[in-house]
Amino acid sequence: MKYHIIAFLAGFILDLLCGDPHWLPHPIRLIGHLIDRLQNSLLQQTDTGVVKRRKGAVLVVTVCFLTVLVSAVILRGAYHLHPYLGCLAEAVMTYQLLALKCLRVESGKVYTALIHGTIEEARYAVSMIVGRDTQTLDEAGVTRAAVETVAENASDGVIAPMLYLAIGGPVAGFFYKSVNTMDSMIGYKNDKYLDFGRCAAKLDDVLNYFPSRISAWLMILSCSLLGKDYSTKDAKRIYLRDRRNHASPNSAQTEAACAGALGLRLAGPSYYFGKLVEKPYIGDDGRKIEPEDIRRANKLLYMTAFSCLLCMMMVWAVWNLII
Repeated sequence: MKYHIIAFLAGFILDLLCGDPHWLPHPIRLIGHLIDRLQNSLLQQTDTGVVKRRKGAVLVVTVCFLTVLVSAVILRGAYHLHPYLGCLAEAVMTYQLLALKCLRVESGKVYTALIHGTIEEARYAVSMIVGRDTQTLDEAGVTRAAVETVAENASDGVIAPMLYLAIGGPVAGFFYKSVNTMDSMIGYKNDKYLDFGRCAAKLDDVLNYFPSRISAWLMILSCSLLGKDYSTKDAKRIYLRDRRNHASPNSAQTEAACAGALGLRLAGPSYYFGKLVEKPYIGDDGRKIEPEDIRRANKLLYMTAFSCLLCMMMVWAVWNLII
């Protein structure tokens, strides 16, 4: 437990300092390549819906098994050689599973393009972090997309990995991220992936059910620590009202809390792969969204992450006293 806590804190700090340098090979990208190669081998246009669902399940089992196996072998091997080496390996693996600084940096590029660049540059920057079509978005649409990404990924990219890391270490963390990566790559409701990606999407819903709700409440509580730009009362009100305003049972949880905290209306109709998808709005249209809201969303993200870390340290302290 001592090494686990040290490794977790070290990994968290590494993520705050280093983020995700593009020149550094990243295991999540390797998982993405594995998913891509497997889907190219398994998925055929002539497959029926039942066959696609079965092949999608095969992909999920294969990716999860290989991810857990490799991460377990690396971690166990490192601890077998020396506890300090194991702690170092666990810290690096923890760092690779968190995306706190990466979210701030990538959404910050959108903010910079909106303030100092052109709308085309802003559209390109936001296209790197969202799945929707961005070619026709105006300034408000680009800003809204960036804020929504920060809000939604507060759970997927930060709090959920932290929770799984705390419970089961990097092995559980990589298991979660492998499922989350599959969902982001093949969990779409279009002709190609509706059946093939169903298993990945459903498993991701299960794994994110509790983390997304924990993330939302941490976000609500964090508002009270951030000053007048954030409303704890409205964050709670909008969360309780709009947390189900999404096809996914989890995605609207943190979006609703963030929308209420900032006094914004998020979500609504968007284009995906050239098709208009009618989605309900989240939040009240209390004021016009502005680029500065991207920075406000990131402040809320960071405070939520620190709140989660504090709660974990308190739980670990109580656990050590009990045992």
